[in-house]
Amino acid sequence: MSLLKPLKILTLLLVCQLAHAAPDQMLHSLPKAVLTSLEKNQISPEAMGVSVMEILKTGSGKSEARAVLDWNASKPMNPASTMKLLTTLTSLEVLGPGYRWRTNLYTDGLIRQGVLKGNLYLQGSGDPKLIPEELAKMMQALQNLGIQKIDGNLIFDRSAYAKDVMEQQSIDGEESRAYNVSPDPLLYSFRTLSFTLSKSRTADFIDVSYTPTLSQLTINNQLRLVNQSCDNWKKRIAFDLIGNNKQNIGEKILTANFNGYFPATCTNAAYNVVAIDANTFLTKGFSAAWEQSGGTWAQAPDGEDGTVPVSARPLLQFEGIKLTDDVQDINKFSNNVMARQVLLTLALEKVGKPASVENGDLVIRSWLKKMNLQFPELVIENGAGLSRNEAITPEHMNQLLVLARSLPTGDIFYNSLPIAGVDGTMRNRLLVQLRKFLHLQKKPEARIKTGSLSDVRSISGYVVSKSGKIYAVTAFINDPNANRGIEAQDQLLSWLLEDGPEPKQAR
Repeated sequence: MSLLKPLKILTLLLVCQLAHAAPDQMLHSLPKAVLTSLEKNQISPEAMGVSVMEILKTGSGKSEARAVLDWNASKPMNPASTMKLLTTLTSLEVLGPGYRWRTNLYTDGLIRQGVLKGNLYLQGSGDPKLIPEELAKMMQALQNLGIQKIDGNLIFDRSAYAKDVMEQQSIDGEESRAYNVSPDPLLYSFRTLSFTLSKSRTADFIDVSYTPTLSQLTINNQLRLVNQSCDNWKKRIAFDLIGNNKQNIGEKILTANFNGYFPATCTNAAYNVVAIDANTFLTKGFSAAWEQSGGTWAQAPDGEDGTVPVSARPLLQFEGIKLTDDVQDINKFSNNVMARQVLLTLALEKVGKPASVENGDLVIRSWLKKMNLQFPELVIENGAGLSRNEAITPEHMNQLLVLARSLPTGDIFYNSLPIAGVDGTMRNRLLVQLRKFLHLQKKPEARIKTGSLSDVRSISGYVVSKSGKIYAVTAFINDPNANRGIEAQDQLLSWLLEDGPEPKQAR
């Protein structure tokens, strides 16, 4: 008889234990389908941590829970982007869902006959979604003050954040990728150029458009169409950004060069890149928005760092969108820099400036203590999960989910999570499994935050089963083969959609 690999032996033993387990043992046994998937994908069951709790309805309005599955649930593990759940839930409760970030505008000059004669100071508080649509509203607010022309420079006050949190860092060396953008009190459009490439409908060439609009940016499109599949199209093109320096940033002409081959079958392909420093990006973005609104300049601004002088007078206080909407984006689409800025906002509002990660950590721990939750293993490095060091146990993440169902902001939090088969990072998951329930009047659902690093795959959220039971579920995989672990996690979710353990086993 051939020798089985140690991993396969361990998996078979666990499956046998599950098949013969007494009811009180089921709590500590993984479902057979999960174990089978782990074995197939060469992931040790010990690399997985799972906590499942059924959330019970009570007359008091508080959420109570019954443990359904506990597998390595007390083991501290890297949660990847599911850490955003802790950051966003804390922010909803501490700041309030209606919280809005403020960007204050000052001047050291005067407005005369439609001309602002003096510098314009922008003082940021970390609005994570200052995007073109919001900047257009700011331009209108400036014009409502009677300003049609600006005769002065743009000065950027970033004193709200500690300098070290704004330094460019990455855990994978990919500084030009949008997910690695550093926090910025004056973050504009995630400091990311988003190009859209597609075959023209009227001719055999490639249309290239981009957002946000920047002044003095041109596109040099040398792409050639090829009759190939759209798979791995990014590997066939080359991009670089060239700046022709003149006397100042305001006069710098930027050229985005595209070369290589683009498949004719691709439609609205997105190419996102971080290629411009924060000051240049904001200067050119602000300039373009001002000009699009009909405003003019006496001289194109070059934009520079500075602080608002004591003698400067306020022009306006611009408020961004509500925290509720930001939390939707953070959890649905796992936006890293938005989550990081929310953590820093907790520090800014509750401790003061300059905001630091350490102070944001203190605010979260203080809130957890207030909620009677003790997470001694918790490690927060940035609050977004983009970290090799952040840690929490599956059990404690699940306790957070159970708590959320009884909080005033619990529904907002619940609705911010990606829905399997519908939207966000879960849009393409559980599609086959969910088709089984199309005939049901009240369909089950899974609202799950996902997380991934090179050696981490994580899920955390809620499952409403076919019989209406509500489960809080957290499953972390920390393993070199974690990228193969999505199937095992989906098997776990499918098991819960089908009501998990039999009643006789669950009690």
